[in-house]
Amino acid sequence: MCGIVGYIGRNQDAQQVILDALRRLEYRGYDSAGIAIFERGAISIRRAVGKLGNLESALRDRPIAGRIGVGHTRWATHGKPSERNAHPHKAGSVVVVHNGIMENYRELRAELEANGHTIASDTDTELIAHLIDARLRRGESLVTAVREACARVVGSYAFGVLSETDPEHIVVAKHGGSPIVLGLGEKQNYIASDIPAILPYTRQMLFLEDGEFAVISEDAVQVLDRDGRPIDREPRAIQWDPVSAEKGGYDRFMQKEIFEQPRAITDTIGTRVLEAEGDLDLNGIDLSPERVASIERIALVACGTAWHACLVGKYMIEQLAGIPCDVDLASEFRYRKPILGKSVLVVPVSQSGETADTLAALREGRRQGSRVLAVCNVRDATIARE
Repeated sequence: MCGIVGYIGRNQDAQQVILDALRRLEYRGYDSAGIAIFERGAISIRRAVGKLGNLESALRDRPIAGRIGVGHTRWATHGKPSERNAHPHKAGSVVVVHNGIMENYRELRAELEANGHTIASDTDTELIAHLIDARLRRGESLVTAVREACARVVGSYAFGVLSETDPEHIVVAKHGGSPIVLGLGEKQNYIASDIPAILPYTRQMLFLEDGEFAVISEDAVQVLDRDGRPIDREPRAIQWDPVSAEKGGYDRFMQKEIFEQPRAITDTIGTRVLEAEGDLDLNGIDLSPERVASIERIALVACGTAWHACLVGKYMIEQLAGIPCDVDLASEFRYRKPILGKSVLVVPVSQSGETADTLAALREGRRQGSRVLAVCNVRDATIARE
């Protein structure tokens, strides 16, 4: 899991906006961080190993002035944590930031090296930059080059792409469980892996779906399908408060989560429990009494601390509801070929609402005809929307 951000506009300094957004995404990766910004007709890059503060120190010594750029905070998958493997990656005129995993990484690398490309890092991300740059050299537009390059990739990805051949646009691509959010502003627009990163700047958001692309300029955001056809999509207004997604005075997010548990439980179920009537308010949850009565088993799926919460939930559900309950790590769920069906309620649990394995488990439950009820901290995240 990594975090990507991008900014284009005339109203603010790109470096400051990107760094500010990366601070809100640092939970998505601590290994390294980097930034790329158009500066006097060329793309300048700064990268640093370790936490975001190291990148901020590098930028204090060598700041970048510009109005369009991308940034990244990394959780290493391909290639050890190092400055050489930190994003953004550049090949020719192209700079890429990436969240996801390219499963055909070895085949693509061998092909590119056989065609004379020099790969400078151990990452899968650099390969997409080479694929795009090769198509730009053949005369393709940036968005066409990105679409054609993505057609070669097997796996999950959210890309943000800059090119010195097109200094007025950021091109974005999404496939699989890697989220990407587009923020709409006045003469300025944003991209991010998660809503809180850009919520202080705009509440108008567009969400890319699998197989979609977007072309971002300071005046417009154009969403395209995999064939390059425009998609007309209305933005969504985000209503919740960005402060709730931040540390709230605690030194660590984990501290905040621990001490907020009583309030979080109250906020989650307090408005649903009708104590006087001895009943529950299930408004907005599509579970009729008949459907509830037909549930024979509940499958809780999650990763990390959400999985530990599911272990506690299993005891409570079985004791209070008398329904058998399984708990699975979402990363293992679909690979063990679970037996589901209409009598099983699948409950994905995710803090961010963007956990790729939990999203895949949700889709597996739906594929097998199970009813799916998600528990998620972020109202407009992918898991909540699906």
